[in-house]
Amino acid sequence: MKRTFKILGVLTAGALIVLLALVLYYLGVTADVRLDADKLSSPTACVRLYDKRGEEIAVGAAAEGGELPAHVKEAFVAVEDKRFFTHHGVDTRRIFGALWHNLTSFSFKEGASTISQQLIKNTHLSSEKTIARKLREIKLARALEKRYSKEEILSLYLHSIYFGHSAFGIERAAQYYFGKCAALLTPAEGAMLAGIVRSPNRYSPFRDAARCKERRDLVLALMREQGYLSEEEESAAKAQPLPASPAEERQQNAYLACVQKELAELFPDAKSGDWGALDVYTYYDPAVQEALDGIRTQTDCCALVRDNRENALIALASTVGTPRRSPASAIKPLLVYAPALEENLISPATPLLDEKTKFGDYSPDDYGGATGGYMSARYALSHSVNIPAVRLFNELGIARGCGYLKKIGLEVDEEDASLALALGGMREGFSLPALADGYAVFANEGLYAPSAVISLVKDERGRVLYERSERKRKVFSEDVCWLMSDMLQTTATEGTAKRLKFLPFPVCAKTGTAGTKEGNTDAYCMAYTKEHTVGVWMGNADHSPTQITGGGLPANETLRIFRALYKGGAPTPFAPCDGVIRLHFDREAYETRHDILLSDPAAPPCEDMAEYFRKCAQPTAASTRYSSPAIEMPAISVQNGRVKIVLCQTKYYDYEIIRENRGKKATIYSGKYRNILYDNSVIAGETYVYTVLPKYKEHAGTPVTLPSVTLPGRQTLPQDWWSE
Repeated sequence: MKRTFKILGVLTAGALIVLLALVLYYLGVTADVRLDADKLSSPTACVRLYDKRGEEIAVGAAAEGGELPAHVKEAFVAVEDKRFFTHHGVDTRRIFGALWHNLTSFSFKEGASTISQQLIKNTHLSSEKTIARKLREIKLARALEKRYSKEEILSLYLHSIYFGHSAFGIERAAQYYFGKCAALLTPAEGAMLAGIVRSPNRYSPFRDAARCKERRDLVLALMREQGYLSEEEESAAKAQPLPASPAEERQQNAYLACVQKELAELFPDAKSGDWGALDVYTYYDPAVQEALDGIRTQTDCCALVRDNRENALIALASTVGTPRRSPASAIKPLLVYAPALEENLISPATPLLDEKTKFGDYSPDDYGGATGGYMSARYALSHSVNIPAVRLFNELGIARGCGYLKKIGLEVDEEDASLALALGGMREGFSLPALADGYAVFANEGLYAPSAVISLVKDERGRVLYERSERKRKVFSEDVCWLMSDMLQTTATEGTAKRLKFLPFPVCAKTGTAGTKEGNTDAYCMAYTKEHTVGVWMGNADHSPTQITGGGLPANETLRIFRALYKGGAPTPFAPCDGVIRLHFDREAYETRHDILLSDPAAPPCEDMAEYFRKCAQPTAASTRYSSPAIEMPAISVQNGRVKIVLCQTKYYDYEIIRENRGKKATIYSGKYRNILYDNSVIAGETYVYTVLPKYKEHAGTPVTLPSVTLPGRQTLPQDWWSE
């Protein structure tokens, strides 16, 4: 018995020592902790945005719109702290319940913070997960409950918590999600906001609508269980739809919406109290943004400027966000022409046939109808001729073309993988920033990196939480990009984007227009220099038709933006490329036989054509049209007692014509080209053989012997001619 008492005494003493140690530890870590009323009214939890120069971007704060409805407050109490009105800052019952759950599940995921504790954490403490911080939180929560009423605590809490998308406080959240002040929130709206606080980015209706609705409906069910809603009110609230898009989607907020989206992607699990004050440094350029905000159109519009060296968006203006739309002909350089160059299927000079063709059930046509003739790849691209692009895409292969798109972040659904894709035929399409990223590959010598809006994120202590690190991917060869840029400069000087020719510096561009018989639905102008990519899209969000074409208003606005962008000087020019060579080739062979033959060294100056080629795929066959003159067989006939010879035309050739009769030869002509030659010094009944010898300067060609001709003999009159 004595031994038992001794053991109990030792255990009691040990427990008292542990308890004393805990008390001393609690007193030690909380000794300097004091409740600060100023922090409660001005919460430290916020996001500060900075532009590319490090200057803070002014973001308007939401003004309070009156007393919060009871059902909004009750929604938060129901899901976050159902004993809020009965505990004194710390819910002991909840603490032991969470502790037991964590021990039995071998995890520490379930917390037990009351609304009072969450308010303290958001306003007074850091987000570190330590016992010391938790003890400070408990002491301050008790002090809070002694100084403030439950209504005051709840109001302070609702105006300090994070609701996702950079929205801190319920007023800001109400404006962002619903476009109204918090005083006007319905039970369904209040329940949705209460539901997303646990993990704002995961439960955002704009990221996962199904998960958001499930969470909202859980809050509504809890409100009914706790007596805040009747069954009828719960059912009515659950029937309410979620917001489909942010209420704040005005033009001046388009760039900030991208910042909020990227911030949510960087910190997908962030919730209230995790950040404190967050400093977000962006690539935003206010001066460039001002130029974009000057766009005036009666349709919806989205415009951007991308810094190609930083691979970053520096300005974005939009009336509809950044929706996915049909890229129209703006997809041709990325899907068809650049891949065809990379695969050595074409050069800028390659003749492409513009002839109406059926590919199964698909029969593309040009805007003005097919010409039926050949044109260079440069011309077909710069003038956005449809049929050659589809024929070339067919030769390249759908899978191979889509493979290149995938490398630049443009995924194509299997249902869209058809030849119509060459003209932008898609169900959804791509966003303007994604298209701009693709075009920037040409400016960046074939390297792809998706654009970003955030460069650096720091917490309130100055610690770096995120610093951008680019991952670049090689898509096209440097020489292919140089050739594409050169071809797209032709588009800007004499093609569909020729309004840009008024710029005092070279620019690469491509337009695109999609539509139906009723009108156009999408109009683009995509343009870039070495330093920047500018994209302008116009259309209507509901796909209703317009009369806008890519070479019209979008090109005009692109011109204006470039002028503002480089008002202080010209952009860096494109440097020469060692992998590209400029070659002259035979004009006649190109225009008549559609062959690319290198110029004959003996050819006259300025007669042949010239174009750029990849050195690794340059033509090798050469013309001998001048060093070894050759002609087709001339036509010969007898007319009215004389011989008629029709020469095939070859510019710059001299001709020598030799006649042979009865073993004797005579030169009947020597000189410049003449279309028709007559030999009048022939005798009836005689047979003649003619040989034509083409010449060019000192170069004699291959003689061509014509078929022999015999002149009819002289006819004599019959003796009784008078009776005839």
